[in-house]
Amino acid sequence: MEELTNLDLVQGIDTVWVALCAALIFQMEGGFALLEAGFIRGKNAMSIIAKVIIDIIFGGLAFYAIGFGIAYGASNGWFAFDTGISSGDLGLGLTVSNKLFWFIQLGFAIAAISIVSGAVAERMKVWVYALFVVIFCAVMYPLAANWVWNPNGWLAGRGFNDFAGSAAVHAMGGFAALAAALVLGPRLGKYDENGEITPIPGHNLPLASVGAFILWFGWFGFNPGSTLAAVGNWELIGTVATNTFLASAAGGIATMVYTQFRYGQVDITMVINGVLAGLVGITAGCNVVGPNSAIIIGLVAGVLVDVAVVTIDKMKVDDPVGAIAVHGINGLWGTLAVGLFALEGGLFFGGGASQLITQLIGVASIAAMAFIVTFILFKILDITIGVRISREEELAGIDAASFGVDAYSTFE
Repeated sequence: MEELTNLDLVQGIDTVWVALCAALIFQMEGGFALLEAGFIRGKNAMSIIAKVIIDIIFGGLAFYAIGFGIAYGASNGWFAFDTGISSGDLGLGLTVSNKLFWFIQLGFAIAAISIVSGAVAERMKVWVYALFVVIFCAVMYPLAANWVWNPNGWLAGRGFNDFAGSAAVHAMGGFAALAAALVLGPRLGKYDENGEITPIPGHNLPLASVGAFILWFGWFGFNPGSTLAAVGNWELIGTVATNTFLASAAGGIATMVYTQFRYGQVDITMVINGVLAGLVGITAGCNVVGPNSAIIIGLVAGVLVDVAVVTIDKMKVDDPVGAIAVHGINGLWGTLAVGLFALEGGLFFGGGASQLITQLIGVASIAAMAFIVTFILFKILDITIGVRISREEELAGIDAASFGVDAYSTFE
């Protein structure tokens, strides 16, 4: 039998590591599906699960056919176009195959679009949503990935640090979600004739909680997996995993304490989003901040998410699952936090404002691109084919009107 070389061993170990992390990231879609289904009404539960399936099947093929080449081909700094996963050396120093790298990056692309699915829940046409998913995963998200993670991307060249995607995934998805929700308008009955908010509670909070735990678990593939290699990265992987947990726990604690004092009791649904907000907040800087800073980042995120949810609601933007607050606002916060807390270059650690300015330029550019392009696309789609289901369909529920099913059938 041919003797294994050191390179063979390195490639084998790294391949197993990245494949496991990619599988964890992929399974996060199950978390999105359950979380979002639980946070909306039962008559639309299957419709949101359908949207997450659409994210995977339509978004996945779009990212394979077009998106990956735009993200990781030979970039001019702003975009690229290449043949995709069969191309040669991507210039990333990979010790895994391009195909496996494509698969882990697929998880990031479909996570970004799944953020949008929650904000448009209970009122968007299924096939129009599928069309937007294709555009998002073929062109929009890959542009952000090109800027941030392609070695020749303009933000990468500026030293922008977004280790696992607070900006490229979460702010990208969150601000696209904001634009989509604005064009769609609120759900029927969300605001009364005086403009006062009428709460529409989720139908199954245990289901949403299970979804949150799946997302939480998957994040330990999302962040540590962004090392893209295990060999030689044992210390970095430990740092990333530890910071990821500390920020998430701190986010949940901050939300518990904040809602207790603000409302007189703990808002457990908001605590779920507080944990996720902490995860989003640490995703950009989990590789460059210390553990105590990770806790601070999570604490801020846990308060910020509740403030953002309330503010967005008062602005008459109907976001059924809090996607804009969790991912958009905390993606913004987490990206900026790198410029404040990075052990090397952070403002609070003697590094001056240079890194903070770079982080601001990067996340502002990604958020603006996501919002503007989505808003224009949704307006065009609304004018031409319509983006919203009819009043009758909305009252009946998308599950019955579009799929002819009931998520919770009863038998006599």
